[in-house]
Amino acid sequence: MTHAEAQIRIAALRTELARHDERYYRQAQPEITDFEYDALKRELAGLEVQFPELAIGESPTQRVGDDRSEGFVRVKHRQAMTTLDNTYDEEELREFDARLVKALGTTELAYTVEPKIDGVAVSLTYEKGKLTRAVTRGDGEEGDDVTANVCTIRGLPHVLMPADDLLAPPLPGLIEIRGEVFLRDEEFRRINQVQEELGEALYANPRNLAAGTLKQLDSKLVATRRLEIVLYGLGACEPAPTGFDSQSSFQAQVRAWGLPVVEKFWSVRGIDAVWAAIGALDAMRRGFAYATDGAVVKLDAFTQQGVVGYRGAGQAARKLSPRWACAYKFAPDRAETRIRAITLQVGRTGAVTPVAELEPVLLAGTTVKRATLHNADEIARKDVRVGDAVLVEKAGEIIPAVVQVLLEKRPPHCEAYVFPSECPVCATKLVREEGGVKWMCPNPVCPEKVRRKIGHFASKAGLDIDGLGEEVVDLLLTQHLIKTLPDLFRLKVADLLPLKKSGEVWATNLINGIAARRTADLWRVIHGLGIPQVGAASAKDLARRFRSLDALAEASLNDLVQIEGFGEKTAEAVRAWFNDEANRALVADLQAAGLTPTPPAEGAAGGALAGKTVVLTGTLPTLSREQATEKIEAAGGKVSGSVSRKTHYVLAGEEAGSKLEKAKSLGVPVLDEAGFLELIGG
Repeated sequence: MTHAEAQIRIAALRTELARHDERYYRQAQPEITDFEYDALKRELAGLEVQFPELAIGESPTQRVGDDRSEGFVRVKHRQAMTTLDNTYDEEELREFDARLVKALGTTELAYTVEPKIDGVAVSLTYEKGKLTRAVTRGDGEEGDDVTANVCTIRGLPHVLMPADDLLAPPLPGLIEIRGEVFLRDEEFRRINQVQEELGEALYANPRNLAAGTLKQLDSKLVATRRLEIVLYGLGACEPAPTGFDSQSSFQAQVRAWGLPVVEKFWSVRGIDAVWAAIGALDAMRRGFAYATDGAVVKLDAFTQQGVVGYRGAGQAARKLSPRWACAYKFAPDRAETRIRAITLQVGRTGAVTPVAELEPVLLAGTTVKRATLHNADEIARKDVRVGDAVLVEKAGEIIPAVVQVLLEKRPPHCEAYVFPSECPVCATKLVREEGGVKWMCPNPVCPEKVRRKIGHFASKAGLDIDGLGEEVVDLLLTQHLIKTLPDLFRLKVADLLPLKKSGEVWATNLINGIAARRTADLWRVIHGLGIPQVGAASAKDLARRFRSLDALAEASLNDLVQIEGFGEKTAEAVRAWFNDEANRALVADLQAAGLTPTPPAEGAAGGALAGKTVVLTGTLPTLSREQATEKIEAAGGKVSGSVSRKTHYVLAGEEAGSKLEKAKSLGVPVLDEAGFLELIGG
């Protein structure tokens, strides 16, 4: 590469990395994977070494990401939050060890190895044992005060647990404890299921959703998403720490204080043992309940950490990186395949989402046939075309996504994809959502929107009408027997007799199944209506608070925001839905057709589990998760997805996993199915 070519490429890389930093740290909407981002940084670093005269000013390879956002108070860290060097290469990891061995003049150094959780870095300040502040990393020197949002995390104690041993050192007057806020895969799937039910675009991966959630200005909205946290690092400590002098002893102390820590932790000697621990972590990480993108390796002894110090000494604190730690990152699971077609899905709200139809390929243990293309802008940015060879990756190890087009394998005459200007179902001209990237079908009677609305209303997530699956909904629509939701309750056996050979038996069963749901639980009806921002949990809260559709329709914005866990965004969405005359007419028509929802049982408030929180884990002998949830709620209890000191019971079955272990460590009572049924009286 010539000097001129290098100058052009370095300038382009700097611009591109700056844009990716903005989207990753500030917007929580990255366009590329971490692997691709790291590859760009490595390319730039290599060019700056080859052409040092072009490495002028602060390089993106040295820059700490800045996640500060508007609307938050800025807080200066007492001790800078540094960033780790990372590698994907065993040889580089061994070079890291060799440098430390040489600097410290000893062999077989003691290290710790722990999972690198793919989340959002935060620093918690405890003063005299009480949580007083939570701050994001920001630019390393100062971050955003997110205390209100972090305080919604159920498993995080606001007061450190005092030691039982009278000889144990006292709690520090002030201590900064660093950690990671994240979302479990289960919660990520739950939120995406709600998005899908609402016809909204799915979130790309747990890390982005956790980052976006933590930066919400409405802590009530944050509380509806079950953020979690693990703590693993030491910041400032005043006075100087006593009782721990290493990473391993600090981890033990954090656990003793009752704080959540990483579930797997290795203390080893020598780089061979480090490599073996990384291999063990790689083998087990897919069994974890959260995304893990690597391993963090640290010198164990704080004294040795102090000797080797930081890179960038004498520069701004935000440019520091510890010489005594590094991250070994696992290469993402990817597979090569080819795009057969690009299809478009129309959701209940009208959102049009492009999907790549693929030649089937095995990826991370499953066969992948379809992958998300996110939106029209993403297709244009990556220049995705039908016929292209592509790399497919499970974003956040969950949702398949097309991450790269293999341009060198593009077949001749492969035409650029043009995103349609009309709805693929009803041919209505698409409109761009205000301030967003989605294209929407505005037609209220678009057949696909209607089909999805009716399907959702009848599904297990809605009224759970027996026998009314997607195929039957399609049949009723194509035969023009229904057009709207209320039409379901006006069907007669005679209407259905010509549709199937099974005739009267099938028709009678379906009509009886629909009739049985005229008195469905109120929360099911609320959820089935598809009100924006309202998932199953929110629907249950609304049913408990208002007890009828009429009362809910008249609820004021102030009434709605008073519900625990309801933010302004959700409250405004509910109020706007009932302010729409078409929606009010729909509710009235449903009632006229005989829908009379059943409010929550009055006796629940005084039930055996009144005011208590229960966590479900594992497989129960006879009860499904849904049945167990219904029994808990009928007894006045509330189901939570995570175990904390505020959990009253854990209901555990076979293969209970980490939730059971956490319950035991916190002393939370554990029930089996028989004990649970005895407690609630059957």
